[in-house]
Amino acid sequence: MFFSVVIPTYNRKPILEKCLRVLECQRYDSALIQGYEVVVVDDGSTDETVPWLESEAEEFAHVRLLQQSHEGPAAARNRGVEAAKGDTIIFIDSDLVVLEGFLQAHAVALSQGQQDLGSDRLFTYGRVVNTCNFDDPTSEPYKITDFSAAYFATGNVAIAKHWLTEAGLFDTQFQLYGWEDLELGVRLKNLGLTLIKCPEAVGYHWHPPFNLEQIPALIDKEIQRGRMGVLFYQKHPTWSVRMMIQMTWLHRALWGLLSLGGTLNEKTMAPFLQWLIDQGQPQLALETARIFLP
Repeated sequence: MFFSVVIPTYNRKPILEKCLRVLECQRYDSALIQGYEVVVVDDGSTDETVPWLESEAEEFAHVRLLQQSHEGPAAARNRGVEAAKGDTIIFIDSDLVVLEGFLQAHAVALSQGQQDLGSDRLFTYGRVVNTCNFDDPTSEPYKITDFSAAYFATGNVAIAKHWLTEAGLFDTQFQLYGWEDLELGVRLKNLGLTLIKCPEAVGYHWHPPFNLEQIPALIDKEIQRGRMGVLFYQKHPTWSVRMMIQMTWLHRALWGLLSLGGTLNEKTMAPFLQWLIDQGQPQLALETARIFLP
C-alpha cells in the first residue's frame, strides 16, 4: 500500500513543525508499505506556515503543499484526498505528533483486518492522547479522558481512498466547528465499513494549557458545534445522531443536574478553575469547565 497522509492546517506553524518532522522519519516494512507522501493543505493561514514550508522544502522530502482560501477543514481534507497519489489515506490534524512507527502500525492493522474480513471494507482508528506538553508531547500517558467512542474521527484514521470517493467525501456545508467527520462516518457505516481500533498508532494531540481567558473561545466553539449539529441531524434524522450531538431530553437533564440548573457556570466556577490551574492541573480544569459549557 502507498499512504497519503492528509493534514489540513490553519495558523499552527509551531506544532506543525513537530508533526512533520516525525512524519519525515517513519520506520516501516517496505514489503508492506511501498511508500508515502504527506499532503499538507493550508487553509489560508496568516502566520508563517506557507513561507516556512516553502523555505524548508529540502528537509521535508515527503511533503506536498496545497493552498486554499479559508474554506474550513472539510474542504481542505477533500482537496487533499483529490490530490492524493496514495491508494490509502491517513487523516491526522496538524496539532498531532506521532511516533516513528505510526505508518507501520496502521499498515499492519489494515492488512490484518483485510485478511480477517476478506475485503478492504474497513478502516483503522488510532489512539489519540491529549497533551499540553509542547516540549515533549509524546511523553504524555494515556488517560481515561482520552477514550473515544467515535466511529469515524479524522484525528487519526486510515482508510482506502476509493471508499471516501464512494461515500462522497466531506460535506463542505459544515463550515463551522464540528461534526463533518462524524457525518461522513454515518455514510461510511451505511456502506458497511468496519471500524478496527489500532491503539499502536498513537497520536499526541497538543493544545495550549487551559486558562480562563480561553473560556469565551470555548463557548463560541460550542455554539458553532450546536449549529453544525443541527445540520448533521437534518441530514440524518435518526436517534443515533441525536445521541451523538446530545440533542435528547436525557442530555438536557444531565446538563441541568451537573450544572445545578445553570448555577455552575463560567462566572461562578472561575475561582475553582483558577485554583486547579494554580495547582498544576490545567487539563482537569478544562474537563471541569466542559460540564457547564453550552
